[in-house]
Amino acid sequence: MEKGKWNEKIETMTRDELRKHQLRLLRERVKYCYENSSFYHKKLKTAGITPEDIKTLEDIQKIPFTVKTDLRDNYPLGMLAVKPDEIVEVHASSGTTGNPIVGAYTANDMDVWQELMARSLYTTGVRRGDVVHIAYGYGLFTGGLGFHYGAQKIGATIIPVSSGMTQRQIKLMKDLGATVLCCTPSFAVYIAETMAKLGEDPKKNFKLKSGLFGAEPWSEKIRERIEKELGIEAFDVYGLTELCGPGVSIECHEHDGLHIWEDHFLVETIDPETGETLSAGEEGELVFTPLTKTGLPILRYRSRDISIIETDKCACGRTHARMMRVTGRSDDMLIIRGVNVFPSQIEYAIMGFPELAAQYEIILDRPEALDVFSVRVELAEPAAQKSQADLDALRCRIIEQIHNVTGLSPNAVELVKPGELPRSEGKAKRVIDLRSGKT
Repeated sequence: MEKGKWNEKIETMTRDELRKHQLRLLRERVKYCYENSSFYHKKLKTAGITPEDIKTLEDIQKIPFTVKTDLRDNYPLGMLAVKPDEIVEVHASSGTTGNPIVGAYTANDMDVWQELMARSLYTTGVRRGDVVHIAYGYGLFTGGLGFHYGAQKIGATIIPVSSGMTQRQIKLMKDLGATVLCCTPSFAVYIAETMAKLGEDPKKNFKLKSGLFGAEPWSEKIRERIEKELGIEAFDVYGLTELCGPGVSIECHEHDGLHIWEDHFLVETIDPETGETLSAGEEGELVFTPLTKTGLPILRYRSRDISIIETDKCACGRTHARMMRVTGRSDDMLIIRGVNVFPSQIEYAIMGFPELAAQYEIILDRPEALDVFSVRVELAEPAAQKSQADLDALRCRIIEQIHNVTGLSPNAVELVKPGELPRSEGKAKRVIDLRSGKT
C-alpha cells in the first residue's frame, strides 16, 4: 500500500517543537476551562489551581483527574463550556451501566475530528480512489460517522453500510469493489468466517487490501488470523467518545504501536492504583487531555486503558509518541482467585492454537468459597474431526498455555463444535461473570 503523510510538517516536527506546541495549547485549555466551564472552574478552584499555575507540561500533574462518573453525574450537558446552541452534533456511548457518556461537538470540534480521521486513514494508506466499506455502527456511536467523515475528507468512495446483515455486507463489498474494511475486529473475524461458508475467497474474488479495526481490545493473534483469512493488512485504531471518538491514535505500516496525534492530545501514563505519573516505557493507565476541544473540554481524563507509551522516533519518520496495543482496561480486569487477569491475556493464549477458531467465552462462577474459571472455545473445522484422544491432548495443552500466560489454570476447557458459540455483528461479549459477589 502507498505510504505517506497527510500533514508532513505536523507529523514529523521535533519532540521539542511538539512539547512547546503542547504547552501553549495546554495553558490555553486550562484557562478556557477555568473561564467557561462551571464544572472545571469549581474543580480547579477546590484544588487551589489557577491557570497561571500551569507553567510547564509537568504542571498538569497539579490538576485533578476527570473520571467517567464525572460525565455521568453531569449528564447530559452539564460540562459544556459553550452555549447549547453552539453544539452542532452529539454522540454518546451505549450507557448500558447507567447514563450514557455524551460527546458534544462545536463546528470547530467537528473540523478537528474530521482532520484527525483523515490523517489516521491516510496513515494506513487510504487514498482518493479507494472504496471504504464502513461496518461500524452509525448513529450515536462515534465509529461509523467518524470513519465516514475522515474518508470523505480524503475523497474516497464510501459504502456507509453500518453493522449487521453480514451476507449483504459481503455482497456489497464484492460488487462495489471495496478496498478498505472498517469494523470491530470480532466482526471482521465473523465476516471471514461467513465468506468461507459462502464459498467466497476474499483473496481472489475481492479487492480488499486493508482493514481498520478498533472499538474493542484484540490480540496480536486475532490480527494474524484476520490478515491470513481476509488477505489484508490490519491496522489497530484507538479512540474514546470522551475525547472525540476514533482518531486519537492509529498504527502506521511499521505496526510498532499507535501514533497518538500529540498536537491535539497530551497523554500521560499513571499507576492505576496510586495515580502516580510513570515514565515513558512503563506500563500503566493512559490519561488524556484533549488540547483543542471546545464544546465539552476535558482535563486529565482517566481512560482506564492499560498500555505503554514510547517516545522514540518511529521508522516511518513520525515523531508523535506511540501507544502500544492496549492490553486491557483497569476496570475490566478480572480478579480470579486473587490473581489479576485481563481477557486479552486468555485470548492471546488460546489463539495460538491453529486447531481453534476465533470464538471463545470466559466463564466465571463462585458456587461456594472459591472462584471457578472455565473457557469455552470453538474448534476449527478440520480439528472437529479429530479423535477424542487428540482432543483431550489438545485440551491439556490449552490449559498449560493459559497457565503459562496468566499464572492460572482454568478448572475446565470446553471444546465445542464450529458455529456453536453466539456471534456478534458489533462488539463481542467474551466474559460471562456469574459470581454473585464480583471482585
